[in-house]
Amino acid sequence: MLPVYNGFEKIVEERIRQAQKRGDFDNLSGAGKPLPKEDLSHVPEELRLVYRILKNADCLPPEIELKNEIRQTESLLEEITDVRQKYKTMKKLNFLIMKLNMLRKGSVRFEMPQQYENALLDRMAKNKNSDDPA
Repeated sequence: MLPVYNGFEKIVEERIRQAQKRGDFDNLSGAGKPLPKEDLSHVPEELRLVYRILKNADCLPPEIELKNEIRQTESLLEEITDVRQKYKTMKKLNFLIMKLNMLRKGSVRFEMPQQYENALLDRMAKNKNSDDPA
């Protein structure tokens, strides 16, 4: 029995047939070889299909997207020389880190530290030393 297609599926099938006739699929890399197995052992079984679909659609989980944006912002921060722009970028970086930490909903010990903490402590120490009468 032939499958029943709606209008859109008919168009897709026809375009695939035309591409096959033109030979568009003849020289694809990996042709005739089995697809590589993915190690999804770290993903719960009920989520594996969803992860595979998202991966094939080039969609990243929000946590990974945030980590990538944090890395990009850190790289940008290293190159900035203007103090105001550096402060503004540092605020953005801290916001991204806070957002990532909130997204995780896990233990505090796994949180990424915000970037201004050491600079703030250094500044407080310098101010304290300058206030002390010597």
